[in-house]
Amino acid sequence: MGARTKARKRAADILFESEQRSTDPLVLLQDRVIEPHTEASVPQYTVELVEGVVAHRERIDELLETYSRDWTLARMPAVDRALLRVGVFEVLYNDDVPDVVAVDEAVDLARELSTDDSPGFVNGLLGRILEIKPTLVD
Repeated sequence: MGARTKARKRAADILFESEQRSTDPLVLLQDRVIEPHTEASVPQYTVELVEGVVAHRERIDELLETYSRDWTLARMPAVDRALLRVGVFEVLYNDDVPDVVAVDEAVDLARELSTDDSPGFVNGLLGRILEIKPTLVD
């Protein structure tokens, strides 16, 4: 697993955990950053992802809710929500990552961490966001 893949997984883990514990993701992130050079240390790219998702969460969630067919955010598995939020952030707000890479990474993590149906769902929804990206203005 590459460094960026690990960072994405850590970001999804932090977003998932914060939702499960009803904790602010930035507070949870800060708790993890305090322990540098330990097994729990957080890569800089994880910090960027979590902070980016939090900064754009309202818009990201609006897009996920709008373009997922027959699935509300609340109905999606929590792991999928976290992965989709990271994926949408990378597609829309991180020009350093090719869009196809962001989608592929989210799908691969869904395959590893979520249900059998999740990779197809994540791929379809992020693919739709990617299709309409040129029309999205923030």
